[in-house]
Amino acid sequence: MTTPVTAPAPAAAAHRPSTPGPATGPGAPGGVPPGDAAERAAWLENLLGDPDDPHNPHGYKPLLDADDRREAPAATEALLTEAGLTAEFVPHELGGRLIRPDLLAQVLRPLFRRDVALGFGHGITSLFGASAVWAAGDTAQREATARVLLAGGRTPIVHHELAHANAILRDEFTARPTPDGGFVLSGRKDVVINADRADAYVMYARTAASSGPRSHSVLLLDPEQLPPGGLRRLPRALTPGMRGSRFAGLRFTDCPAGPDTLVGDLGDGVPLALRTYQVNRCLIPATVVAGVDSVLRFAVRAATTGRPAGVPPRRWHTVLTGVFTDLLACDSMAVTGLRALSLLPDSSHLLAAAVKMTMPDLLREDLEELSTVLGAHGYDRGPRYGGFQKLVRDLPVAGLGHAGTAACQAVIVPQLPTLARRSWFRTDEPAGRLFLPRAPLPAFDYRALTLTGSDDVLTASLIGTAERLAPLRATSDAWAALADLADAFVQEMRALREQCAALPGITHAALVDPRVCALADRYALVLAAAACLGVWQGQDGTGTFLSDPAWAVLALTRIGRRLGVPVPDLPENTTKAVLEEVLARYRDHRSFDLYDTQLAG
Repeated sequence: MTTPVTAPAPAAAAHRPSTPGPATGPGAPGGVPPGDAAERAAWLENLLGDPDDPHNPHGYKPLLDADDRREAPAATEALLTEAGLTAEFVPHELGGRLIRPDLLAQVLRPLFRRDVALGFGHGITSLFGASAVWAAGDTAQREATARVLLAGGRTPIVHHELAHANAILRDEFTARPTPDGGFVLSGRKDVVINADRADAYVMYARTAASSGPRSHSVLLLDPEQLPPGGLRRLPRALTPGMRGSRFAGLRFTDCPAGPDTLVGDLGDGVPLALRTYQVNRCLIPATVVAGVDSVLRFAVRAATTGRPAGVPPRRWHTVLTGVFTDLLACDSMAVTGLRALSLLPDSSHLLAAAVKMTMPDLLREDLEELSTVLGAHGYDRGPRYGGFQKLVRDLPVAGLGHAGTAACQAVIVPQLPTLARRSWFRTDEPAGRLFLPRAPLPAFDYRALTLTGSDDVLTASLIGTAERLAPLRATSDAWAALADLADAFVQEMRALREQCAALPGITHAALVDPRVCALADRYALVLAAAACLGVWQGQDGTGTFLSDPAWAVLALTRIGRRLGVPVPDLPENTTKAVLEEVLARYRDHRSFDLYDTQLAG
């Protein structure tokens, strides 16, 4: 059960960093990464160095220069290979460092803070491919894939058709089964990341002529083992964003593949995608948060440069504090989703889909708000502010590299009537450690992921927190506002329960019905509020900034306004308290996320 909420002592303690990380990494550049994920994140942060240093070969200047040339930053890729980054994507029992996805996101943030495209091109897309092998591969397949990644190789995913009108997800391959249990591969895709330098491909191919949940299968292909002429790598495709990433095409022409290439059983492609994409849907937003963290840092720099005492003009206070609390809210949702994969592997799919539905829109809105603060600096292509335009270019392309919003709605919409009738206001609250980024959890196992659970523990947590906050309204204006906001989201859940319980049987038409999709969108925003409250409650009594109601009040107010629920007026000094934290983290080179870690520079 979630721990009780307690009112603060009459004299408020001074804020201190919420979850301080080490000021310097425990290993020297080029050394062996330490074992703890937080230490590895600090080690990688210091290995990459101060991004603002013009002489740093891994700083903003060389990264932007490489992007202008449409090249991957060779020096930084070599550094990451030497550091063994791809070992982060291999389960611990196979010799790698992957223990839990929330820890992986923490380790990857130093890279994504500097260059989202590099984080994809040299990073997590290999995990997206390997995940099907981790979930359903046999011993030989798992060990072979582990060897590829531990040696610094790449295992890109070759998607099946997901009905999206973009080149990354358009087209598909067919794998015609043969009498000996093998396959004959045909088809073409023009845009596959790292297609021209892959050491293995994980292909989602059509193996049945008819449509349905068993129409596709997953194949693990070693390009060196395919016969000459069966596979042709096509020329590189240029993209408007992630310009340094290497997208290219693949064409298979009557290419034979043996029975040992099948991952899992014939027809497992769609079920495997639904299971493993849960990780992708949380991991991508959780790492992209780090990129928006950097843009907030650019905006604070632009707003405070030349200002008395380094305080921005009043007109920018609302934007800077609002975006900061949005980042904390997004991080709360993403980290909670990632932790649910380990703690609740049978029922994490709904939250994962909600993370993917909600966070990209929130982060895009934040970038638009920050552009008003940056002004002319937003068009600066130099190292001081050029990262903003690069991120604006990269995010749309990055967002296409995995299942999109429509696919996530297809997960949530069919469950709404069942949730309304059997789960909401009936399910027990989850263990409090779900919301504690530093708390231990069971090791994650891809093979444990299922789609069988139908309990919604986040709304249960929201209802419980609202009940505990109600008697504390008299503590202060901030606590009263927080209690009112929690109650407003509970009332929204009551309205959703009534409307979703009245839905008829969900058909394919419902998946494109704007009214039903709007219910899914509202539900996802309520889950964002629930995660935010859960993380805040988990910090209760710690005396850190995250235990202060101010950030939660502001974050929930912004979510409530997006949702259209009644929100109270902001208590006096709410914006002031949050702005002080923004400026303190900026001055002290600390991250703007839940981890509040020390940055290089």
